[in-house]
Amino acid sequence: MPDSEDITRVIGARTRDLGDIAVGRVLPAAEQRLVGPFIFFDHMGPVAFPAGRGVDVRPHPHIGLATVTYLFEGELVHRDSLGSAQTIRPGAVNWMTAGRGIVHSERTPAEQRGGKLHGLQLWCAIPAADEEIEPGFVHYPAESLPARVQGGATIRVLAGEAYGLRSPVATRSRLFYVDVDAPAATTLDAPDDHPERAVYVVAGAVTCAGERFERGRMLVLAAGRPVRLDAEAGTRLVLLGGEPLDGPRHIYWNFVSSSKDRIEQAKRDWREDRFPKVPGDELERIPLPD
Repeated sequence: MPDSEDITRVIGARTRDLGDIAVGRVLPAAEQRLVGPFIFFDHMGPVAFPAGRGVDVRPHPHIGLATVTYLFEGELVHRDSLGSAQTIRPGAVNWMTAGRGIVHSERTPAEQRGGKLHGLQLWCAIPAADEEIEPGFVHYPAESLPARVQGGATIRVLAGEAYGLRSPVATRSRLFYVDVDAPAATTLDAPDDHPERAVYVVAGAVTCAGERFERGRMLVLAAGRPVRLDAEAGTRLVLLGGEPLDGPRHIYWNFVSSSKDRIEQAKRDWREDRFPKVPGDELERIPLPD
């Protein structure tokens, strides 16, 4: 832990083998379950698949959260039980609200098999009053997301508001999610108007509070004070955070809820095949873990 008032915690990505791809799991961590409403953070790749291979995440359910998928390289096809079928490409944001329940799959399209994949998937927990809303899916193409050049970096606001930019992505709580691409060395200040905030090093390295941090490190930043980030040339960062949740959340597999009983119900519903099917991807499903 750095000896600094700027950084409250450093979390390293832990490798998780998902079969088709190994990911870096950052949140939830034993020492930090959430940052603002963000309760899950996976770093996918970068990976180059063998010929004919790719990602095949079979249909699986969610409740009580929104999935946020963002790619730097490669493509994925999202299908869900609402009938959505959307190819995710670099720079776009897919925001899927699970609410009372949704099922989706994510697969590498045929023409991309044997190619590369690099991206992030986050989960945003939903305020308790909205946990049982109707599920929904919205795709925001790359050109719809606001960006600005600052020093040696391009700053894109993926969700929420930061650096004088506001994303069109509709959220159910106050938050921010920002992509910073710094081909040249640059210095920037972390947004300081949110009580919980963090920065994650996707590639390259950043110096904060006099210490250098490389790929795969999340720095949880202190609230209420300016924090400066010095990114080296060739660095990619994401910054995220927001208001804390309105009470604790329970998480089991792909389910998030303020109620343990609701999670038990979701487990029974999936085990007994009561969730809706994914049109065009009805033949497979991921079983409930033991």
